[in-house]
Amino acid sequence: MEISREFLLTFLNIGTFIQFLAAVFSSIYYRKYNRSKLKFFSFLLWYTFLNELFGIFFIDYISRYNAIIYNLYHVINFVLLFIIYKSFIKQKKYKFCVSLFIVIYLVTFLVNAFYENYLTEFQTVPHIVASALILICITFYFAELLKSIKVLHTNRNLMFWISIGLLIFFVGNIPFRIARNYYGDKTDISILFVINIILTIVMNVCFIIGFIWSKKKQLY
Repeated sequence: MEISREFLLTFLNIGTFIQFLAAVFSSIYYRKYNRSKLKFFSFLLWYTFLNELFGIFFIDYISRYNAIIYNLYHVINFVLLFIIYKSFIKQKKYKFCVSLFIVIYLVTFLVNAFYENYLTEFQTVPHIVASALILICITFYFAELLKSIKVLHTNRNLMFWISIGLLIFFVGNIPFRIARNYYGDKTDISILFVINIILTIVMNVCFIIGFIWSKKKQLY
């Protein structure tokens, strides 16, 4: 199914606007979580939004390739997500695993540089590896949450809503990334771009719900 460029651009703009709203709400409700490592999450949301704008500006006015902009973004994004989850996970064995995940991702990113030109190509294997490892981190968090008293108030827990959003996004994003990098030149995958934008919208809506609905007194 082929989708027009105009429709994709319009839908992409909607997704970017929702990202902007998530960043705005993260600032409005910053006082709720500024004592935890989630303070880095507000930075991530603003960075994500501004990176999207800069990526568009870069390809329009600087170079026809903007892969480097997103490759650097993903390194910062994944590493900070790992750090956030490590701060919320209590068991030492899980914390050790998350620390190991950071090393695995960074090593994979560096080794992959010998096979992909990060100036012109989007990282493939490192992104898929990091996405899968983030899903494991989310599993660790949920496993501990189910065993704690906080499970009784999950709907008022900001970290819970962030994890739900990330879970939905990465479960769908991994197949998209594989199809984009290995089948994009063989068939039309525009419908997958639409699905990925929908995943981005749903993820950010989960973030917004968390910012609004979460309790201030809960230290997540």
